[in-house]
Amino acid sequence: MQYRTLGSTGVQVSTLALGAMNFGSIGRTTQDDATAIVDAALAAGINLIDTADRYSDGESERLVGQAISGRRDDIVLATKATMPMGEERNHRGGSRRWLTTALDDSLRRLDVDHIDLYQMHRWDPATSDEETLSALTDFQRAGKIRYFGSSTFPAYRIVQAQWAAREHHLTRYVTEQPGYSILQRGIETHVLPVTEQYRMGVLVWSPLASGWLSGAIRAGSEITTSRSQFMPDRFDTGTPVNRAKLDAVEQLAKLADQAGLTLIQLALAFVTTHPAVTSAIIGPRTLDHLHSQLAAADTVLSPDLLDAIDAIVPPGTDLAPAEKHDTPPALLDPALRRR
Repeated sequence: MQYRTLGSTGVQVSTLALGAMNFGSIGRTTQDDATAIVDAALAAGINLIDTADRYSDGESERLVGQAISGRRDDIVLATKATMPMGEERNHRGGSRRWLTTALDDSLRRLDVDHIDLYQMHRWDPATSDEETLSALTDFQRAGKIRYFGSSTFPAYRIVQAQWAAREHHLTRYVTEQPGYSILQRGIETHVLPVTEQYRMGVLVWSPLASGWLSGAIRAGSEITTSRSQFMPDRFDTGTPVNRAKLDAVEQLAKLADQAGLTLIQLALAFVTTHPAVTSAIIGPRTLDHLHSQLAAADTVLSPDLLDAIDAIVPPGTDLAPAEKHDTPPALLDPALRRR
């Protein structure tokens, strides 16, 4: 396992991080499953675990908390808030009112007295940067969190939050967690240059493109991945977008085979090769999934191989732009651009 410094924090984290989104009902994993995955990940040298209150409505945090019991100090523990937790309209977002409750709920479920990295799962357009950053700064000063970061913020929002922190003399976001894979390279255009400028750590999610780069999705084969069961539109190979992804996957699979690598190794090594990326978050549902992904921990791609990947999916290109989660609200809601 390799390690890198998390932005400007001085904290050393593994280049592969364990994501716990599949812990609980989403991945149909039990406590025994989660503990076994955590045990194997730690044994392999992973020291960063990432979860969120939203994952299985808090169940993921509870499973992680029990799995790390007795070894908390050896783990860089990250979780997230702002996504809806139930139907109540104020049980979501970046307000001080909600974040105070959400943080205490996460601490209770994780059974810890502090969180190393507390991340805003999405930008909340209804709440000012000053409101959110002020609350987070107070949590940090109270010792409940060590650092805080953003997740899936568009580049202009990352910049605005950095300036708001400076203007109001508040602590700034030190990390960003964007989606990034060979099939979704849009963040290379704006987000990664901005995170480099502000010396932010970058923890990328979905480096296997929701399973498209796992080797389980190939031309002529039935798609039976767990993700395809609850997001069928993203795996319907009859649509132009998904046909383009499948065509790229076939070319990438041949490239990986010629290099003596699995498609998983190629995909994970690609994202961690970028100098702006600190860690790639892997989200195994089983031990077999974990071991197949751990094989990428020491994979190095040659310049020729990286050039060949660029020829298949050009730098800065998103093959499925509609699947991104950082679209400005006015592009999604006509009322915001026509009133």
